[in-house]
Amino acid sequence: MKIVNIVPGFGGTFYCGNCLRDSAYVNSLRELGHDAITLPMYLPLTIDGKKTNEDLPVFYGAVNIYLKQQFPLFRHMPGWMEHFFDSKPMLRFAAKKSGSTRAHGLEELTESMLLGQQGNQEHELGRLVDFLKYREKPDVVHFSNALLLGMAKQIREEVKVPVVCSLQDEDVWVDAMEPAWRGKIWKLMADKCRDVDAFIAVSAWFASVMQEKMAIPPEKMHVVHIGVKPGNYTWSAPADAPQSIGYLSRICEENGFEILVDAFILLKRDPRFEELKLKATGGMTGDDKPFIHRQLKKLEQQGIGQDFEIIENFTTEDLAGFFKSVSVLSVPVLKGEAYGLYQVEALASGVPLIQPELGAFPEVIRATGGGRLYHPNTPEALSSKLAEVLSDPATLEQMSRTGRKSIEDHFDCRILSKKMVEVYEKTIKEHS
Repeated sequence: MKIVNIVPGFGGTFYCGNCLRDSAYVNSLRELGHDAITLPMYLPLTIDGKKTNEDLPVFYGAVNIYLKQQFPLFRHMPGWMEHFFDSKPMLRFAAKKSGSTRAHGLEELTESMLLGQQGNQEHELGRLVDFLKYREKPDVVHFSNALLLGMAKQIREEVKVPVVCSLQDEDVWVDAMEPAWRGKIWKLMADKCRDVDAFIAVSAWFASVMQEKMAIPPEKMHVVHIGVKPGNYTWSAPADAPQSIGYLSRICEENGFEILVDAFILLKRDPRFEELKLKATGGMTGDDKPFIHRQLKKLEQQGIGQDFEIIENFTTEDLAGFFKSVSVLSVPVLKGEAYGLYQVEALASGVPLIQPELGAFPEVIRATGGGRLYHPNTPEALSSKLAEVLSDPATLEQMSRTGRKSIEDHFDCRILSKKMVEVYEKTIKEHS
């Protein structure tokens, strides 16, 4: 089967679970014998600090679509200028300068993208459709998120293949918009549902969220969890000399980093945790730096700045050392999350989870047996649960072993990719 996965590229400055998911998934499909490729949008793909798909063009180049959206004059630029803005050197420069992931200020561009042929990116859409029709000729096209739905109608009608769309954390982007825009964008996304053959949510919890927000018919909704390749991770018992709390995600306010810092401060007042460390990795954007500076200052004022470390590199090789050095992992995302790839990466490495009872976190922890939940999502509740778990080495190791086994038995990406292929086969049959 020929599968084209269309995914947004990003600047590579922070841990992007969606990007890692897409890359691992395409590799898994290839191992199963399918012809799968990844087409990047906006910026070149960066995985483990390396550019991928150097032989494929970047569609909807970030510089071009921004200029065309903001300045009507650029919508009629000559071909040589468009090629210049879409060149790999220019896009890499833009990637290095990308310091924000905020939706604020990009509402009109989001709307335009969802409008597809009626938006300001009609030329880019035509270029993508022609590439699929005349070069790749796929059996199915898979969007990595629902913000790309504006392309579905033209692809289905002109390439004559079914379109499948993953669902993961779109609400984080849309709900951060100005209030007047939120309902407008959700309605537009709901209208575009008819152009998609199947939706695949990364958790049952998020499937229910998106069915409500986008009015997705039940027969179009499927749930396939995210997995990893167990062989790429080495199990080790939770670190105990000294014990350390780990954090793996973009280091920012929305992902609950301040809750973890405040919980750590509370724990350090307990003599039992005098030697306890806090280690964070996952990178940041330029917008996050003032927030992180405030957290560092807070730790220093408490006299425990020396017990905190930011690990700047987070390639697969770097993460192996990170996981080996921590006792538990906690990423207390303020409103929960659709999934969180870092959870299965940690469990595959033998690191138990301590997560808030929000979003899909309960679904993952109950399915794996590799962690504990706490409620509410406050520093006090988190510090109490961390103290309980860290003071019980036997339970820590039991969760470590149980979590690893669940990854091998149920969250192996090869098992989950087969479930995804079943969805493809069903949609191809119904589409023909």
